[in-house]
Amino acid sequence: MYICLEGIDGSGKSTQITLLEKWLNDIGQEVLQVREPTQSDVGVLLRKMLASSQATEENVQRTLALLFAADRTVLMKEIEEAKSAGKVVISDRCFYSSMVYQNDVEWISQINKYAKRPDITILLDLETETALKRCEGKDHFENIDFLKDVRDKYLELAEKEDFYVINAGNGVNKVHDDIKRVLSPKFGVCI
Repeated sequence: MYICLEGIDGSGKSTQITLLEKWLNDIGQEVLQVREPTQSDVGVLLRKMLASSQATEENVQRTLALLFAADRTVLMKEIEEAKSAGKVVISDRCFYSSMVYQNDVEWISQINKYAKRPDITILLDLETETALKRCEGKDHFENIDFLKDVRDKYLELAEKEDFYVINAGNGVNKVHDDIKRVLSPKFGVCI
């Protein structure tokens, strides 16, 4: 199974991925944790470009979209091998992030046509003001107007793609419990 956690910056994805991996291990599942961007050469370049003050400019966004698509291509083999080995893959982001962070959804879909769709996508939804407080201005994507637009796009996409939407404004343990409630029936366990 391939599970992806999505959400705006500051929504708690990294924290929840760590908790999710521990829970899955506790119920007897082998787990591969992945994140975008990866640690590949393409991923390293992406991280460098994302730190740039020009990262939100349209021409840079197109370049980032292409690099993310290339980085995902590298990741797909790793995901397929893990799934074939019976592991649960949990991802901090997937191609849906490009669909909300970059413009031109049709083009984003086209350049990501080889990206595997997650079996389950969970959107950690958070008010933009709260997200900004959590991030404390760590990168250029963390401005109120940009994040509000991204959040709105996530919520639209969640409805269209049938994501599970969880209120990430709750405490860490409550959010984790909500994620377990979504996933436990998929693994035949009670919580």
